[in-house]
Amino acid sequence: MAASSNSSLSGSSVSSDAEEYQPPIWKSYLYQLQQEAPRPKRIICPREVENRPKYYGREFHGIISREQADEILAGVEGAYILRESQRQPGCYTLALRFGNQTLNYRLFYDGKHFVGEKRFESIHDLVTDGLITLYIETKASEYISKMTTNPIYEHIGYATLLREKVSRRLSRTKNESRKASVTSEENTPVEKITSLVRRAALTQNDNHFNYEKAHNFKVHTFRGPHWCEYCANFMWGLIAQGVRCSDCGLNVHKQCSKYVPNDCQPDLKRIKRVYCCDLTTLVKAHNTQRPMVVDSCIREIEARGLKSEGLYRVSGFTEHIEDVKMAFDRDGDKADISASIYPDINIIAGALKLYFRDLPIPVITYDTYSKFIEAAKISNPDERLEAIHEVLMLLPAAHYETLRYLMIHLKKVTLHEKENFMNAENLGIVFGPTLMRPPEDSTLTTLNDMRKEEFLDCTSISAKLQMDAKMFRESLCLIDICLFVEGKKKVRKNPLTLYLLPCLRCIFLLRSFKQFYC
Repeated sequence: MAASSNSSLSGSSVSSDAEEYQPPIWKSYLYQLQQEAPRPKRIICPREVENRPKYYGREFHGIISREQADEILAGVEGAYILRESQRQPGCYTLALRFGNQTLNYRLFYDGKHFVGEKRFESIHDLVTDGLITLYIETKASEYISKMTTNPIYEHIGYATLLREKVSRRLSRTKNESRKASVTSEENTPVEKITSLVRRAALTQNDNHFNYEKAHNFKVHTFRGPHWCEYCANFMWGLIAQGVRCSDCGLNVHKQCSKYVPNDCQPDLKRIKRVYCCDLTTLVKAHNTQRPMVVDSCIREIEARGLKSEGLYRVSGFTEHIEDVKMAFDRDGDKADISASIYPDINIIAGALKLYFRDLPIPVITYDTYSKFIEAAKISNPDERLEAIHEVLMLLPAAHYETLRYLMIHLKKVTLHEKENFMNAENLGIVFGPTLMRPPEDSTLTTLNDMRKEEFLDCTSISAKLQMDAKMFRESLCLIDICLFVEGKKKVRKNPLTLYLLPCLRCIFLLRSFKQFYC
């Protein structure tokens, strides 16, 4: 029942070792079934129907019963008509003959015709797609349920590997612990790869950074026959036959997408900009350890701006900051932000802050936001440190590495506090809302939490904010990220690194208070 060969991947093996690697064979069984599916047959109404909707044709038979529809369609496989419901005038039904019975579907129109998720330009297309789906799911239900049990994905990685440069499609390596993976400035060793293609990709991509990234699958309509790059089976139907990763272009069945590993390797052709792009997507597409904006701006600031008064607090000209943003979007890591182009270092600092603000998912992700807030509430300093450390380990690797690198930079900024007047608390106030944002609609939740903690009246809120600020200035000990990056278990009492967390809590409580009570 399964598949004979009908096509192999374009291109040939990346190695001459034919005994170890054989190009995958597309499985043709489901394609053959689609070819065998009944063809739609429109049954035209012999009379002129009054009040026929303008978006229906002569297949509309007006108000008739199910029994009448069954008589009209009897004996003609794939035949269909449209009718208006007797029980609910104004509601329309598609009556379709399949499997020696008449099936009735509630029909909708909003500019396109649909009975489920898929939307069609014409009734004929809707019926064609429906007959294909019904036929395949009837004839091959058991086969479809087992499609994912023997995937080709583990054998070749991405099927698309052989259509583009091999090195652009590899991303699965050994799942090292977070500490080890972010500390090494060089590539970590990887597990033995069974596929020749994947090993060849590793060889060609020695500087690959192993950041796990889920695929960004979206429903896609494929023009012409397409096969799933996970199970190698045909993707049936007329439209929305499967899903495609908008970052790397991987094409799979919707049901297969649940089993694809989080090993997306974004394609630069699909990354249209640097700002407003997901952080992990950007670093994997450019194969860098951190976003190029972060590296370039911090490098420029440390070269000529650490002693600048009010660094990160003083704003640069908005127009010039937008110019820097467009330069990165246009030129990537070749963007020129040198002193000859932008002599005011505040423009570069502003561009860096803008990059963090524009991230669709903040550096401190939405998933970890509430955990950080809860950790910051712990009164015992040692327990608070351990709690914050545990939450840090939950950050995606690229986010963790970016935060680590930024904290090291901000530590250097505070070493010049006498010249730039930017201590840890000032930097926390500046970077707090930039690096960490609450999930949507969570402001009210936070206010409810405040109510539970009896922070309802102005005096209580003000006292709480003052207490947090005093705790920060005098006794709050935070994680020194550098120590954890080096894999050490001890915690050094240093109010410099991750200073942002208590400040953030103060800022957010104050902002919530102003929004709802002022």
